[in-house]
Amino acid sequence: MRIVLITSDPGHPLLSLTTALLTPDHHVDVLDPRTPPPVPEPLADVCLLKARTPQALALARELERRGARVINSAAATALCQDRTAMAALALDAGLPFAATRTFSTLAELASGPALPGPVVVKSRHSRKHDVVARVDGHAHLRDLAATHPDEPVVVQDFAPNDGWDHKLWAIGDRVFAGLRRSELSPEERGPTRTLPLDDLPPGWADLVHRVGEVFSLDVYGVDVIDRGHGAPLIVDVNAFPGVRDQPGAPAALAALISRKGST
Repeated sequence: MRIVLITSDPGHPLLSLTTALLTPDHHVDVLDPRTPPPVPEPLADVCLLKARTPQALALARELERRGARVINSAAATALCQDRTAMAALALDAGLPFAATRTFSTLAELASGPALPGPVVVKSRHSRKHDVVARVDGHAHLRDLAATHPDEPVVVQDFAPNDGWDHKLWAIGDRVFAGLRRSELSPEERGPTRTLPLDDLPPGWADLVHRVGEVFSLDVYGVDVIDRGHGAPLIVDVNAFPGVRDQPGAPAALAALISRKGST
């Protein structure tokens, strides 16, 4: 089987460990979307879209146009970068996703009526170093807008919680879980702690699978907060996250690739 990794970081722990599992029996190539070579022929049996840059999405779309199987698809990956589209799809599907309002710029938001109670303001377009902030009053909002006046944003009401994010990941049928301090918490975030699936509230693992069905994703992350008594609230969905330091994750990814490439 021929496998292509679309990534500028083939040494990422999940990818490198998965490659080590695959290479005894399969051929693995890397396409760096920053400087992509011509699309190799014949097409790979399966391609992994690990990068999310415009160049990576364009490369994945070209591979799909030529008939390649891409995990995750370019369309599904792009959708998860638009928090407005993400929320609309999740809520339409009946998922417990945070209600989300969209503003063309932070300056527009700050110039409007005062916000009722604490809210969470996020960049509309998910990317590294984007805006994610709890805003407790109009003065704070004006300060944020002064720093990022032209940033398109979404606003979600702040949901009281215990200050921990449940980081849930799926690779095919496998679910992995961890706990990490919320980036909105005043405490130091620290590393993600592995969480046994048996410690998740009832129904949360099934909820992760449902997210994959709704978003057409095979490898993805779901950020969930506990609103109390195990009531989940989804605050983010990510296509192909790192899934670092999760025992069994590389084997699960290798198995998924083998299964997709043989069908």
